[in-house]
Amino acid sequence: MQRIILSGFILMLTFSGWAQQSPSYSQYTFNKFLLNPAAAGYEGYTTISLVAREQWVGFEGTPKTHALSIDSRLLRNSYISKNASVRKKRRLSSRSGRVGWAANVFNDHTELLDRTGLEGTYSYHLSLENSQLSFGLSGVFYQFRLSKDKVVLSDEQYDPIVDGVKGTLYIPDANFGVFYAAKDYYGGISIKQIFQSSIQFGDKGSSEYRYKRHYNFMGGYIYNLNDNFTLEPSFLLKIPTASKAQFELNTKVYYRQNYWAGLAYRTGKTMIFFFGLNYDKYYFGYAFDYNFNAMMNQTFGTHEFMAAMKFGENARRYRWLNTY
Repeated sequence: MQRIILSGFILMLTFSGWAQQSPSYSQYTFNKFLLNPAAAGYEGYTTISLVAREQWVGFEGTPKTHALSIDSRLLRNSYISKNASVRKKRRLSSRSGRVGWAANVFNDHTELLDRTGLEGTYSYHLSLENSQLSFGLSGVFYQFRLSKDKVVLSDEQYDPIVDGVKGTLYIPDANFGVFYAAKDYYGGISIKQIFQSSIQFGDKGSSEYRYKRHYNFMGGYIYNLNDNFTLEPSFLLKIPTASKAQFELNTKVYYRQNYWAGLAYRTGKTMIFFFGLNYDKYYFGYAFDYNFNAMMNQTFGTHEFMAAMKFGENARRYRWLNTY
């Protein structure tokens, strides 16, 4: 019976766990790069962000996610001289100002399984009239590690899933995205795990352990209610090819851009409450996920903390034609 329970738990991690192969974030509107590589550097800021998320607090061994990211823009701020003729010289920008970049390190941890990812991103931004169209491509390298020492089976029993695991597995993959932004609205589409790299678990690996492709659609509108308050409704549609689609509707209210609070609903009967504040270059946020099901009788919900630093002048944010 112990063997059956433990084997079933590992199967749950390898099958239902892979259904949510891409990390989930409740405060995605603050750092859109985490869902769409094309958003890397689209505002012109250099942003360093840290996210810590723990699901279903109160249960032992529940998922924990940590992510540290940085994204920026190579601005047009230096010049080189180039001979145009024998008598003339002209000065050209050494950078076009259209290139963005980002790096992201994240870890998903459960009682038995750890997944660590390293992501590097290149983005390209095209200035349009009062708006911007961006493209992004990420290379991702994943490490999977099973803590076999935490699995206890009888000495005479052999489990091909447990005993056949090599301990640490490595796979590469890639993400692609398109993102459009204007002063008052934004939207984008991204494809994650493009190559659908395979994961060989146990003695007999098969395509059932393949990383599945994910599609993300997001959009939002920024409406200034008055000099003090700004309203930002947004949505996120996640379509994994291996499981059901997930839709999230989000509403955020800013007060003088220094404080914000919001409410979101995610399919699966999940309500999300969040708030945050900004002081100088520093940003702090908190989100609480509440599930309307029997599980909430045994848990304290899901908690997510965010801290970030943004460097760069506010005037750069939407003046693409003049700045870049």
